[in-house]
Amino acid sequence: MTGICAGRVAAVTGAGRGLGRAHALALAAEGARVVVNDLGVGPGGEGGSAGPARQVVDEIRACGGEAVAHSGDIATTEGAASLLATALDAYGRLDTLVNNAGFLRDRMLVNLDEDDWDAVLRVHLKGHFLPLKHAAGYWRAEHRAGRARRARVVNTTSGAGLLGSVGQGNYAAAKAGIVALTLVAAAELARYGVQVNAVAPAARTRMTEQTFADAMAAPTTGFDAMAPGNVSPLVVWLASADSAGVSGEVFEAEGGRITVMEGWHPGPTTDKGRRWTPAEAGGAVRELLPGLREPGAVYGAAAAPPRD
Repeated sequence: MTGICAGRVAAVTGAGRGLGRAHALALAAEGARVVVNDLGVGPGGEGGSAGPARQVVDEIRACGGEAVAHSGDIATTEGAASLLATALDAYGRLDTLVNNAGFLRDRMLVNLDEDDWDAVLRVHLKGHFLPLKHAAGYWRAEHRAGRARRARVVNTTSGAGLLGSVGQGNYAAAKAGIVALTLVAAAELARYGVQVNAVAPAARTRMTEQTFADAMAAPTTGFDAMAPGNVSPLVVWLASADSAGVSGEVFEAEGGRITVMEGWHPGPTTDKGRRWTPAEAGGAVRELLPGLREPGAVYGAAAAPPRD
């Protein structure tokens, strides 16, 4: 197949449904050979089935593409290592890793159980770290052997991780951690020719349909701005060699809109030149806050359902 990913091998986690499925199909349509990872769990991480990954593989093959399924748990060392091994065994290389797997267990903080905190941090943050670690080790070895890859990593963060989200303390913390991981990985892996970016998508998935039902409803006519496939073209471009020189960036993608996020940067400041008293420090803060470009806000504060 031809396309901007022709000849490349891409692994996509959480690719059995929603955004991951859309990314896998779009990568294959642009010529990539795809490793489709999915545990087939429920919206809260319950159960499991190899069916969703196999179904996406069948869809890709039916369109003339190449794909293999992987049903390992990428939040374990064994599962992440086997994801890489599956790519190498099937296609002899790995060029792109798209980290997308995740689920929700939303609660207000006072009702958030430790197990729900751990489970969400595990699948999102650890589930990004371990595949990235194993892929990075492979790309470093290839670089040292004189076979440098134009490697790409696309991580999945969220507006909740960028701005916070009521009722999603565990999810927002994990997604914020993914942004920091992206920045560190981009800096550390640049010497090996690896580019690392993150996308904060807004799209209709099993997770968002629960939390933002009204906003995610499909229209009866016209452009479906919340269709998952709208996010995939940006992911495919970042996954391709065409994105050369773009690394360490975070993008919001929704419908037909793409935004480059500026992240944390110095805002209004003042310097007394010596130690403040508490009252003076408070007064200085009060004077600085109106100078912010945008007041502080919480993503989804009005829309997220309180889970009392």
